[in-house]
Amino acid sequence: MGTVTELIIEKRGLVEHNKRHKKLRLLVSRLNKERKKQAKRIDILCNDFIAAQRQFIKRLNTLSFKANFYEEIMGTRELSGLLQTTCKLIRDEIPDANVVFFLRRADSLELHIFESNQATTLERQHLENCFTPELVNNICNSNKLCELDDMFALGLQGNLNVLSKISAITIPLGQLGPSLGFILLYRSSDNKFTAEELDDIVAVTPGLSQAIQSRRSLLHSAG
Repeated sequence: MGTVTELIIEKRGLVEHNKRHKKLRLLVSRLNKERKKQAKRIDILCNDFIAAQRQFIKRLNTLSFKANFYEEIMGTRELSGLLQTTCKLIRDEIPDANVVFFLRRADSLELHIFESNQATTLERQHLENCFTPELVNNICNSNKLCELDDMFALGLQGNLNVLSKISAITIPLGQLGPSLGFILLYRSSDNKFTAEELDDIVAVTPGLSQAIQSRRSLLHSAG
């Protein structure tokens, strides 16, 4: 009987041991899951923090660019000087860009062209030569950023082989009122424009539009 009793006790002890072992494994498993969840939460918080820091730095850079831009153009009295200064500041931000200002008047259109110093095939066939009055009017009426695909939809025509080698965009002037025209930027498609490059330029166009209107008013009053 003693032997049977010992076996029963031993068996019960084994069962209890297995139960405790199972509970321990479940506890360890739960802890591991919690650690993974916690690590994931930390990763998300870290990524959000890094993204927020990047956005903050980007806003600071934009504010710095705007402050510098407005300080520079305050010293210009004539439209030509204003546009030359603007072109310089654009090129500081977007290297190698060809910069063309299409400015509307009541019965005419002004072009102010500032070519890049880069010797490329773009210099032998200027993109602005493909712009018809109808296309210019359509872009002005769209009053938004237009990439090449948008320009084709609005009536751009030209040598597709040449145009395929160009990265181009138009930036509207006078977004909060009647369109004064737009800025055309273009360069080789090997060096496509990025959102980061364009954001700062877009940020100053409302002030630039007011400055253009102001220089025109001064010229008109002087005449």
